[in-house]
Amino acid sequence: MGSLRLLVPRWCCYASPALLRARCAAPGVGSGQAPLLPRPPGQGSLPGWRTCSSSRASCKLPGSDPRGISAGSSAGATEEQKDDDDDDEGVEFGTLSDKFSSRKYYHKTTARFRDLKLQEEGEEEPERKPRRGPKNTPYWYFLRCKALIKEDKLAEALELFEVQMLKEERVQPEESNYTVLIGGCGRVGYVKKAFRLYNDMKKRGLIPTEATYTALFNACAESPWKDSGLQSALKLRQQLQSKNEELNLITYHALLKVCALCSDLRMCLDVLKEIVQKGHVLTAETFSFLLMSCVKDSENGFRFALQVWKQMNKLGIKADSHTYNLMLRAARDCGIGDPAMASKLLLSPPENSPQLQLPPGRQKEKVKNQRKKASESAAVQLDVEAMEKQLFQESSVQPEKRIQQQNKDVARAEAEPAVPDSPSVTHSRAGALMRRAWSEMEQEQAHPSQKLPFCNLPNLLDSRMPDTAVVSLGTVATPSHRLALMGDVEGFLNKMKEDNAEPNIKTFTLLAELVEPQSPSESSLLALLDHHKVKVDVTFFNTLMRKRSKQGDLEGAKSVLPALVKRGLSPNLQTFCNLAIACHKQQDGLQLLLDLKRSGITPNKYIYSTLIAAAVRQLDYSYLTEILRDMRNNQVPPNEVIIRQLEFAARYPPKFDRYKYKNPYLEKIDGFRGYYYRWLKVMAGEETPHPWAKYRTAKPGGQDSEAEAVQEKGAGC
Repeated sequence: MGSLRLLVPRWCCYASPALLRARCAAPGVGSGQAPLLPRPPGQGSLPGWRTCSSSRASCKLPGSDPRGISAGSSAGATEEQKDDDDDDEGVEFGTLSDKFSSRKYYHKTTARFRDLKLQEEGEEEPERKPRRGPKNTPYWYFLRCKALIKEDKLAEALELFEVQMLKEERVQPEESNYTVLIGGCGRVGYVKKAFRLYNDMKKRGLIPTEATYTALFNACAESPWKDSGLQSALKLRQQLQSKNEELNLITYHALLKVCALCSDLRMCLDVLKEIVQKGHVLTAETFSFLLMSCVKDSENGFRFALQVWKQMNKLGIKADSHTYNLMLRAARDCGIGDPAMASKLLLSPPENSPQLQLPPGRQKEKVKNQRKKASESAAVQLDVEAMEKQLFQESSVQPEKRIQQQNKDVARAEAEPAVPDSPSVTHSRAGALMRRAWSEMEQEQAHPSQKLPFCNLPNLLDSRMPDTAVVSLGTVATPSHRLALMGDVEGFLNKMKEDNAEPNIKTFTLLAELVEPQSPSESSLLALLDHHKVKVDVTFFNTLMRKRSKQGDLEGAKSVLPALVKRGLSPNLQTFCNLAIACHKQQDGLQLLLDLKRSGITPNKYIYSTLIAAAVRQLDYSYLTEILRDMRNNQVPPNEVIIRQLEFAARYPPKFDRYKYKNPYLEKIDGFRGYYYRWLKVMAGEETPHPWAKYRTAKPGGQDSEAEAVQEKGAGC
């Protein structure tokens, strides 16, 4: 409680009560005025002033004890007390301090007391931002980015690294943080971002590792623009050579991959020389990249692949499933070149062929060990050069005539109808080789139901094949002919079994593309799948349907559907796209679109593109108009391929003169042109997305550089 205090001189403490009463009763001192007390004589300033409280004082005045006061004095004091009480009736003690003090509570408040008060007042506590804990470590960011990349969330991983780690928490990154992101960019071919991270890594003083260089080379190999990727890889390789960086075999394999996908076989052999000189042991993976470069050569790739295969066998390296699949790809996509040259190179005795004479058990050695074996390295380099000379020998026959003859053979083989058990099928299977024992081969083909029977067809994949079994190579014009050179289906699978290479579903899918349509080998593929315990998928059946559709056999393609459903599989859009290949007539194409509508499936741009291609081949403009009308009803935007097809269909022939003669095939072209140009005005085209658009991180202010949306051929180190 507050108290009223008065200032009185020190000497008043020793004055008698009678003197004090007399002084207070002096004239000029009214009620409510403080009495003025004179200073004693002989005193200067008032140094002895003290506060005197109206409350009970701790120091009593002399004579204030009731026992020492006379009766008269007590009577006078009683009257004075009554007067003071009358003057202080309207005063409440303790209210004066509220005007000068803002403190309401004198005890310390706690969080619990504040929460209780807020609950009593009915107020909600304001939201408090969570207190930021300790910063995450670089290793935590490494694991998190690795998990996001594994889930195909590269954009989120890049944002986590660039925004949260570097800008918000300002964590100093390590080499592993950059390497894992460069690896993620490499898998999707994001070359520009990969090298940008690499440059930022070097600016921070971090030392790249061999894993970093492997990821960079892989990014160049997977780039959507092969020329740009190759230039970036060669520039990086030149930088590493100038710094005398020692690369491991995995990094060299990534460099081989760049050469295989972006360049040719010659550059791969140049890298192979360097690999051998550094003392690395060649593996099946090394030769698989050489086979990938062989597949790119559509004219001589199959012959190159067989020669590379022979070199691998001579080194005692057993092929794996991936290597066998690459051989099937070479047989599907590539030719054998000049048959005379192929016979000379593939059927020559083994001792005349150069080989990579690597010392047994030689491992990667250090520089000082390489100096001791410099002579061996020189010898190996000469062997690689000899192999290169053998691969690229000049043909003794004029190449133009040979190419023309090959094109005629291919056209004749495709024009022949494929009827089961017909002489043409037998000739096409065995026509790749001129053998002395034709009857034995025909007897083996007559019993295809046996599981993995012994096949007398010569297998060029087998290094133990007797030279007397083959006279020369005959006409090798179709994929089935090239498969026959590898022992056909049974001989190929037997060779895989010898090398302990298990065939997978990709192996059988490639075999389905290679075998002769509607042949016994094709019908035995499902039994072979069950024999090898390989789970079949929709892609396998789609391959069979596409082969029959390309032959124009729509009913034969539809007959595959029951077998697909019997295996517990459901057709997808690719299945209907394969059926659309054989829809050469308008009624077949419109029936397919109607069946899709009944099934609740909206045709996509690929199905429409396939139907348009079939209609353009037949010059059926009424068919084209109906397809465009269905696209408009389903609101399927056309892409660049469809627009190119329609522009070709709407173009008049170069020497067409409608006034000179009447062309029955072009009678309805004017009607189609009119509908097509009206159709273009109401249909919104589909823009081809940039390959890197979904991996770019959002820039501040929404500024997205248009330069990144164009082909970035200058992406480099």
